[in-house]
Amino acid sequence: MENIDNIGKKSLEALSRDNLNERSKKKLAVEIVCALISLSCLGVGLIYTYIYKGAYTIVPQLLYFLGFLIEGVPVMITAVKGIFSRDLKNAMEILVAIAIIACVFNQDLILALLIPLILNAVHLLEERSIMGGRDVIDGLKKMQQTTAILLADDGTESVIDARELKLGQKIVIKPGSGIAIDGVVVSGESHVDQKSLTGEPQPFFVSKGEQVYAGTVNLDGRIVVEVTKEYVDTSFSKILRLLEESEGITIPETRIIDRFMAYYIPFALAIAAGAALISADVSKAIAILVVSCPCGQMLVSSAPMIASLSVATKRGVLIKNSKFIEELTEIDTVVFDKTGTVTVGELSLVRACPVDGIGERELLEAAASVASASTHPVSRAVIAACEKDGKLKYRTDMSVREISGSGMEGECGELTVRFGNREWLSSLGYKIPAEMGKGEAGSVSFVTRKEQLLGYLCFGDTPRENAAKSIAELKGLGVERTVMLTGDREEAARSVCDSVGIDELHAKLLPQDKLTHMQKLGGEEHRVLAVGDGINDALALREASVGIAMGAMGSDLAIQSADIALMNNNLMNVPFAIKLAKQTRKIIYQNIALSMSISLVMIALSAFGVISALAGSVLHNAGAFAVLINSSRILKSQELNS
Repeated sequence: MENIDNIGKKSLEALSRDNLNERSKKKLAVEIVCALISLSCLGVGLIYTYIYKGAYTIVPQLLYFLGFLIEGVPVMITAVKGIFSRDLKNAMEILVAIAIIACVFNQDLILALLIPLILNAVHLLEERSIMGGRDVIDGLKKMQQTTAILLADDGTESVIDARELKLGQKIVIKPGSGIAIDGVVVSGESHVDQKSLTGEPQPFFVSKGEQVYAGTVNLDGRIVVEVTKEYVDTSFSKILRLLEESEGITIPETRIIDRFMAYYIPFALAIAAGAALISADVSKAIAILVVSCPCGQMLVSSAPMIASLSVATKRGVLIKNSKFIEELTEIDTVVFDKTGTVTVGELSLVRACPVDGIGERELLEAAASVASASTHPVSRAVIAACEKDGKLKYRTDMSVREISGSGMEGECGELTVRFGNREWLSSLGYKIPAEMGKGEAGSVSFVTRKEQLLGYLCFGDTPRENAAKSIAELKGLGVERTVMLTGDREEAARSVCDSVGIDELHAKLLPQDKLTHMQKLGGEEHRVLAVGDGINDALALREASVGIAMGAMGSDLAIQSADIALMNNNLMNVPFAIKLAKQTRKIIYQNIALSMSISLVMIALSAFGVISALAGSVLHNAGAFAVLINSSRILKSQELNS
């Protein structure tokens, strides 16, 4: 018995691959040991019969009966519980229990032992196939660093359990190390691999003041991070909890199977009874009961859902509930926020408009000479444009004064440069034509040098790189109307809508105004998808048929308020989510047809004696494996993985 127990433990280690919790591992170990004991009873009984050639037949019969008790009784207990609880998930055990009882009454103890033994063995392989789809989630779990290097106030370093870290403590993260906790960089700079959370392949550069997150990897620099969230509250931990919960999502298509199973068991019993009566052969009835086990039907939705979760997680898309299938496949209206959703959320220089006789380069260099001393978004946009050009040279020796709400003024000797709004410069005596800068979609700032007006610069929040492509793909997927709801000015928002192809605009809205518009859009019997940043759009995201929060990494509100959270700001993940939902639903319907068809064919073959009970104990899993193979197409889809 000790050797059998060791074999069971080794088999468990080979099968588990850390995909099971401790309770499941113990249960699996017991099942393997019981199977080995039953197999030993069968083997010893057959050898005994061969050696003694029929003498003392009570001995092998007792061994077979013992093996039957070990393997068959647990199945029968589960079946009885399923009958009294009306749990249709135990349909397989109910049918198998009736089959093995029939074997016992037919005095075929070998078959009564083999049927549950083979069923359990094949189901173990089947379960391992399902677990394979969870590898992405399990891989994420392993990426969470469990230790950290604590930096004490006196500069000493010590390795501690990351679960013991408190808010405000500082930790050292060396090159190549995983980041154990959410925090903010207080010194050093490095590149961080955030692919596990965002799906973005390019490393993210971090320096002082930047946020870093648990589950990511520090690549090439030593950084010191101040803890901002405890271990259990990190974004990574919350995402893992949500992923585990989402594996149990119940989607509408499972109701079809539930209704089907209510009639399936009586149908299988009736066919088995009819075959036995007509043919006067109990073995045919036993075979029908065995092959009718609804393994495939039990996987029609769970297998594709697990595959979908794996594909989505790789792209940094977090699916939270059944709306993924129930509503997302029916979406006909998509509502976008503007700032930080369709646009990058940062001001940039859109256009430089010098007056006659002044060059564009001269205008930019004058503005940059005072903007370099300011951290205002407009000033940063000017400097960013100069750095991007690479050829512009601006002065850095000016004495700069910032006039709050008006602009910047810089002096160097007799040279004075001013950069600000129309009202301020007009009050200083500059003659700015009324038509200059009028009608511009973005904000406008004027530049003067000494007493001369050099021109103006136009600033705006630019659309994301793939915004137009995303909108086009949505329309190709059947979205009839795209709408922007924004608190920004209509001119600026209209420019963005026109550039990316959004059909309808409602501007100058407060959060409660967005909610009112969402209610109107949904009240017209439309399925509405809302896309926002999850902060000021929380009300709209909750009101929509489906809410998608962008850039949700680090934002608890975004994760809580949306049905789907994007860990990055890639707008292409919006049409991706719809395509994934449509393909998942298509696979589910295919699985239903496959599993039902295979079950009916197997029942028919058993009724005509083509398939025996023993063969049926293996072949009845054909439906399950067909469902698994069909569901795996989601993992390999070029359209989804491109």
